[in-house]
Amino acid sequence: MNKKDILTRVQAAIEALLTQALAAATQAHNAAIDDQSKAETQYDTLAIEAAYLAEGQSKRIAELKSQLQQLKEQAVEESEVINIGALFSLAYDSASTDSESATKHFYLLPCAAGTCITLANDPPTQLEHTQPEHSQKIYVITPAAPLGRALIGLTVDDDFSLNLGVKQQTGYVVAIY
Repeated sequence: MNKKDILTRVQAAIEALLTQALAAATQAHNAAIDDQSKAETQYDTLAIEAAYLAEGQSKRIAELKSQLQQLKEQAVEESEVINIGALFSLAYDSASTDSESATKHFYLLPCAAGTCITLANDPPTQLEHTQPEHSQKIYVITPAAPLGRALIGLTVDDDFSLNLGVKQQTGYVVAIY
């Protein structure tokens, strides 16, 4: 799987969130103006709550549209250094991770943090260090995240150390794609 395909999947995930947010905003707006939402007593706040919800959904829609625009403008190019736009794999030291796989794949993007793309049932191609049955999860992180900040500027075989409260994660950069 190449970076362009993965970026397309991230865009699709954001578009799906945008579709959900649009539906939720419409529903909240309709609830705010519905006749049954009119206050019957001074303590009846259903219409006010629905209006606040509609406003929040509108802000979320604007945020998602902005993210989508940033992703569409994101260049897809090879890199030897971890920076925005880098797709890379990290190997965690066994003592610093509780997960089954000590190797994880990340995509450092300007937005869409928390998005996880699963590449399943594809034979291993570009990502050499695969999980069982060739299922790969690629986690989107941003430079604002502690991990993103810690990794910017690193190259293959560079070590990293990250303190997360009382837990410390250590490892090294396996590959940059």
